[in-house]
Amino acid sequence: MSASSSSRPTRAVAHLRVEGISISFGARRVLTDVSFTVPAGRTGVIGDNGSGKTTLLRILAGLLPPDRGTVSVTLPGVDRPRIGLLHQEPPFGPAASIAEALESAVAPVRAAADAVTAAGLALARRPDDEAAATVYAESLEAAERIGAWDVDARIAAMVAGLGLADLPPDAETGQLSGGQRSRLSLAWLLLSMPDVLLLDEPTNHLDDNAAGYLRNLLVSWPGPVLIASHDRAFLDEVVTSLLDLDPAPLPHAVAGPLVGDGDGAAIGAVRFTGTYTGYLHARLDARERWARQYRDEQAQLSRLRAAAPSNYVVGHEDWSPRSEARSSAKFYSDRNAKTVSRRVNDARARLEVLEERQIRKPPRELRFQGLTVGGGSGSGRQRTGPVLTVAGAAVAGRLGATSLALRAGEKVLITGPNGSGKSTLLLLLAGALLPDSGTVAAAPSLRTGLLAQDVDLPDPRGRGPGRTTRRAYEDLVGEARAEQVPLRTFGLIAPRDENRPVAALSVGQQRRLALAVLLADPPDVLLLDEPTNHLSLVLATQLEATIPDYPGAVVVASHDRWLRRTWKGNQLSLTGVR
Repeated sequence: MSASSSSRPTRAVAHLRVEGISISFGARRVLTDVSFTVPAGRTGVIGDNGSGKTTLLRILAGLLPPDRGTVSVTLPGVDRPRIGLLHQEPPFGPAASIAEALESAVAPVRAAADAVTAAGLALARRPDDEAAATVYAESLEAAERIGAWDVDARIAAMVAGLGLADLPPDAETGQLSGGQRSRLSLAWLLLSMPDVLLLDEPTNHLDDNAAGYLRNLLVSWPGPVLIASHDRAFLDEVVTSLLDLDPAPLPHAVAGPLVGDGDGAAIGAVRFTGTYTGYLHARLDARERWARQYRDEQAQLSRLRAAAPSNYVVGHEDWSPRSEARSSAKFYSDRNAKTVSRRVNDARARLEVLEERQIRKPPRELRFQGLTVGGGSGSGRQRTGPVLTVAGAAVAGRLGATSLALRAGEKVLITGPNGSGKSTLLLLLAGALLPDSGTVAAAPSLRTGLLAQDVDLPDPRGRGPGRTTRRAYEDLVGEARAEQVPLRTFGLIAPRDENRPVAALSVGQQRRLALAVLLADPPDVLLLDEPTNHLSLVLATQLEATIPDYPGAVVVASHDRWLRRTWKGNQLSLTGVR
């Protein structure tokens, strides 16, 4: 059963309203005066890493109180509408089986169906009892609202659609891989049928089929859906509006589809109606208008400031009236003084108004400076022939027999469904895992570097939770290398975040730091496992653009459809364990 064809009862739609949300963590302001409404439909929440996407969703879900502002959800006939959030912690215990986890998700649905049965029996016993009739009508409406009659069909469709059908129902969830637990958490949330759906990076562990199933399901979802995601293709296909939490301010209310706060103050969010691609073009246009307005205005200010002194004199400085009579001289002197005063006052007034109302200088945006900006060889010595050779390598239960001959400078994209062994193959190439059968051979003195999905930033000096981002970078690359190639070289970490504790960084910011550590001395073979996961949309695009120019070999494992559409190198498709 497809998501789009599954039956869903008609029901009233919830309305989400957010007014003036602000929150700080210590001295760091994360969200400032964020306001928006979502009556229904699908809204994408985007913004740079650390801009507050996850924080906003947690506030909306009631898991985190804001410093200021309110969140309200209204649904006709329902006192307390339910808000469901997909986040990092699964909503079931590790000892629960898959079947038990799914049943816990639909427990309220089962209870609603049981309530209808009980109310029906009570009404059958007392058919003339108005109170019993009211209870039956209300329980029936509640059951229909959450789809109580097709719950078993929805469970089967959800399990199949999200790629969980091959897992034994009695398997403990604690034994599942991270990707499998993530998909089971998503299934749990969708089956629980909340009135407002909040999704934090829902496609990180979904292959094409699962992402397509989720897309079809969300397109027909009856209530408000907010999706915080870095999946550009998914956003383009699913959302009908966007909320950008990027803290960079707009100059003031600029004509066009981007809506600011109207008075030039730093804004908490920008709302855009349309697709992600449409938003990219609108944002670029707005930025160009801003830069052009700023240049024109500064030029006008310079002219007014330069012209102000000359307005103190009318005509030539050594000019005097022809008449030598004292009264004539006074007449011309008074007239000149009045003219000068008027012009000076007009010029000063124009200058003061323009200086008071001038727009901001466009802020410098954080921009990735490239894979080899840190120097180093990137390709080591000039090599001929394969630098890494994989011959029939397999890992039991994780990777079927796979062969690959990677040449110096070659760029390879590894694709395949979840569980096909993409990450396992990268571990073999990195030398972090040995195959159960087959061989993996590397050229002499070959240097490999792996950006794994799970961030690993060890603390070799035991600095503890207060270790700053800059100190972690210095510890991991060495002080000499860190002095030669400072962290800010890469454009991956904003200067304001270099002194923040690593533990206070978002997952995306921690991945940026891990990438900087990797690129401080670029390896001969760069291995990137789902490099666009948890990275900002802009950074993901910039990273992809630099891959073809990397002098060494690059192997990317990804399910990112946007990346695959633009990939120019070779591809290796894995089909799964056989």
